Amino acid sequence: GGGNRRKRGETTASTIRELTEDQRQEIREAFDLFDSDGSGAIDAKELKVAMRALGFEPSKQEIRNMVAEADTDGSGMIDFQEFEKLMTVKLGQRDAHEEMLKAFRLFDDDESGYV
Repeated sequence: GGGNRRKRGETTASTIRELTEDQRQEIREAFDLFDSDGSGAIDAKELKVAMRALGFEPSKQEIRNMVAEADTDGSGMIDFQEFEKLMTVKLGQRDAHEEMLKAFRLFDDDESGYV
């Protein structure tokens, strides 16, 4: 028996990958594009649009959760550092999912969806 070990897939600080310079640039551009007043912060609506620009389809609940998690000062706004942290986690999750799909397809010879 293994006892109380951490389950695979749980997010810890050590599992968050470093971003490539291109990813960092893409995140900065998406943020700046929707920080239309140049305040250095975006609200929930702008967050949703910025995430869509990065290829994500967040639900309203997901956006609410992300704002609640990232908005440490209670302003209802997310600054760039908070946005970058959120997107780093999201991109890491997406990359891991893509890698699993690629590996699965290698064994799914007849493209049936089964191995």
